[in-house]
Amino acid sequence: QCDPGQATKFLYELLYNDPIKIILMPGCSSVSTLVAEAARMWNLIVLSYGSSSPALSNRQRFPTFFRTHPSATLHNPTRVQLFKKWGWTKIATIQQTTEVFTSTLDDLDQRVKEAGLEITFRQSFFSDPAAPVRNLKRQDARIIVGLFYETEARKVFCEVYKEKLYGKKYVWFLIGWYADNWFRIKDPAINCTEAEMAEAVEGHVTTEIVMLNPENTRSISNMTSQEFIEKLQKRLGKNPEETGGFQEAPLAYDAIWALALALNKTSAELVKKGLRLEDFNYNNKNITDEIYRALNSSAFEGVSGHVVFDASGSRMAWTLIEQLQGGVYKKIGYYDSTKDNLSWYNNDRWIGGSPPADYTKVITTFRFLSQKLFISVSVLASLGIVLAVVCLAFNIYNGHVRYIQNSQPYLNNMTAVGCTLALAAVFPLGLDGYHIGPGMFPFVCQARLWLLGLGFSLAYGSMFTKIWWVHTVFTKKEEKKEKRKTLEPWKLYATVGLLVGLDVVTLVVWQIVDPLHRTIEEFTKEEPKTDLDVSILPQLEHCSSTKMNTWLGIFYGFKGLLLLLGIFLAYETKSVSTEKINDHRAVGMAIYNVAVLCLITAPVTMILSSQQDAAFAFAALAVVFSSYITLVVLFVPKMRRLITRGEWQSEQQDTMKTGSSTNNNEEEKSRLLEKENRELEKIIAEKEERVSELRQQLQDRQQLRSRRRPSNPSRENGDNNHFPP
Repeated sequence: QCDPGQATKFLYELLYNDPIKIILMPGCSSVSTLVAEAARMWNLIVLSYGSSSPALSNRQRFPTFFRTHPSATLHNPTRVQLFKKWGWTKIATIQQTTEVFTSTLDDLDQRVKEAGLEITFRQSFFSDPAAPVRNLKRQDARIIVGLFYETEARKVFCEVYKEKLYGKKYVWFLIGWYADNWFRIKDPAINCTEAEMAEAVEGHVTTEIVMLNPENTRSISNMTSQEFIEKLQKRLGKNPEETGGFQEAPLAYDAIWALALALNKTSAELVKKGLRLEDFNYNNKNITDEIYRALNSSAFEGVSGHVVFDASGSRMAWTLIEQLQGGVYKKIGYYDSTKDNLSWYNNDRWIGGSPPADYTKVITTFRFLSQKLFISVSVLASLGIVLAVVCLAFNIYNGHVRYIQNSQPYLNNMTAVGCTLALAAVFPLGLDGYHIGPGMFPFVCQARLWLLGLGFSLAYGSMFTKIWWVHTVFTKKEEKKEKRKTLEPWKLYATVGLLVGLDVVTLVVWQIVDPLHRTIEEFTKEEPKTDLDVSILPQLEHCSSTKMNTWLGIFYGFKGLLLLLGIFLAYETKSVSTEKINDHRAVGMAIYNVAVLCLITAPVTMILSSQQDAAFAFAALAVVFSSYITLVVLFVPKMRRLITRGEWQSEQQDTMKTGSSTNNNEEEKSRLLEKENRELEKIIAEKEERVSELRQQLQDRQQLRSRRRPSNPSRENGDNNHFPP
């Protein structure tokens, strides 16, 4: 029953009960291992018909063992030959943890290495194959050699069905001595239907020792192999597919013949020595040696083919290669390992039309920036650069106009130059492997960093300096009275120079200590719908350095403080009026917009760094919009004023047209005073009208009184005690 425990019990019952046994004939490898190792203690020859374990070829452990079933290692040269034929180099294995399969797999491992191939994954199980099958799926095993008994094979392929480890991407190599309908047999140990099992096992390949002579020649028993099968089926009286060991029957039949011939030969040799087979006992080593020599020299034609034993007592034979096609095993070839001869029928059939690949070929693809997005943003940036150049030219050309002079034109020029540099940074921000090679990437990274850093320092630094000076001078009423009258421009330029200098020093140290370089981010592999044997590994190029987070923390921290302080100063000075910097309110508005855009964009781009289109869109559009807003807010009102009032013609005309008022604040005051004057004049007119009405009423009363006095003289004279009406 292939149970070593049962075998031990029966072995001792046979040995310690009469009659004396002259030879033992176990079946399975697990039983043969136990019996053959113990048999030498009783000088018994062991002849097996169903043991394939390679371990049984060890003559030191099993000195009296023979078998008509070839060693399981005879499958391995055939498997290696098939791997080469189909171009496979990466093999995976799953085995049941028994000695026969472990030793077979060790032999396969050695043969595979000698052939320049590789066993990439080895999985084993004792009773539950679920976890090993999942591991094979996880490790993307494609060509899988399975070594297990028939009952375990059903468990394995039930799990294979659940894990979808079958189909046109996979090829399974199994042992060929299972019953032909092994996957259709109902097994309470599994919960898969017959249809599911049939789907899972379709297309697998088996290697099987040739146990039935394929040639129609007569054997020593005077039967052909076909006649033997017919007689056996007649004896069985039922479907042979349902009979365990049916395929090994020719081996067992030839084992009996080998034993009979060896005993005949031994008997003849013993007669010469005056002995008989009946003289054998468990202490008689001479008779055992004669039987051993007779078996070792056996050579005859059996129903299983030519019977001959090698030096280790194992049978030499051909290997049959079959494939399950449409639920039926089809012979696709034979292999003779002694002659390295492969006989191929060219009738192998594959679910995908051809043998699958032995591993998923990983194709590396880079995720590049959308060219439509890059071109669109580049056009906006180019227009912004043109606008910045126009604003710079306007400011320089009209630098003699007092209104322009009172806006600190050199600081505005720095702002225009800074916006130009920041807008120019949009172009290297969009450059990636689509446009440049890996060797140029570090230079592009440095260009991004320097253009953005210097552009921000010049553009924002000049605006910050203006608002800082206004706040410093005009928020303290008594202490700064004298400073209000005079403004030293060199202090403003020095402040901008300090901010730019800090950036330059930081960038130089960064570039020397930890320069930016090209790094690759890998994403999850993608499975294309068209090709099952290919997976796509998306990659994305980044500019990075060893301590990138530290440098970004320093950079963003300093810039963030400047932005927050700029917002605070702009808010504090919103109601201040000064002739020295007549555009500080516009500067405050620009600072609000730039600060909001930068404070939102910086963390968002860090979060979206793995999404190249979104990250570029956020960063580039923030640069573009902040530059546009700054240029429009600072320069367009000046252009409009000079164009509408013609103030660019001459300073004298400017004075004639504006009188004593030279800036927006005085004009606003003048308008307010005029409005107040008009309101007061209206009130005065209403009061005068009221006075006129009262005067008219008083005059009317006086006239009425004067008319009444002459009409009542007697009463007036006679009755002096009464008042007139």
